[in-house]
Amino acid sequence: MKQYVEITYKGIEQNESYEKIIENVITQCFKNENMEQLNLYVSITLTVPEVIREINLKYRKIDRATDVLSFPMFEKEEIDNIIKNNYDFEDCLGDIVISIPKVQEQANEYGHSFERELSYMCVHGFYHLMGYDHIVESDKKIMRAKEDEVLNILHITRE
Repeated sequence: MKQYVEITYKGIEQNESYEKIIENVITQCFKNENMEQLNLYVSITLTVPEVIREINLKYRKIDRATDVLSFPMFEKEEIDNIIKNNYDFEDCLGDIVISIPKVQEQANEYGHSFERELSYMCVHGFYHLMGYDHIVESDKKIMRAKEDEVLNILHITRE
């Protein structure tokens, strides 16, 4: 099976159940975007609030911890061109950093499973790497529809 994700840990223990969730979701994201044939992958770092706060401050000049950060390697137009022309080179689509304690906190807060919250962080980060955003309402609708489609295919619900 092709690997679409590279997972690293910073400040937390390696966890096979996290890896299975992430691999499942990211693989489905690649399928939904018709990118399975491309030699692209996503780098995901699982970490703690202190580390994600440092990264947020360093790269975004925001001095607070958050749940997920995404750092795309390409502009949306470049990704569209890569998909259209079926480029055959290996490259990283981008980096996603996820705070595992924040995932647990939000799962409890929203009343759904850890799996659902981690899955959402992955799909949300993936679509940021693809050039989607949620600042403008019209863009948010497009991004949310894509996220929901992936999660619904995987039967990962909010319950």
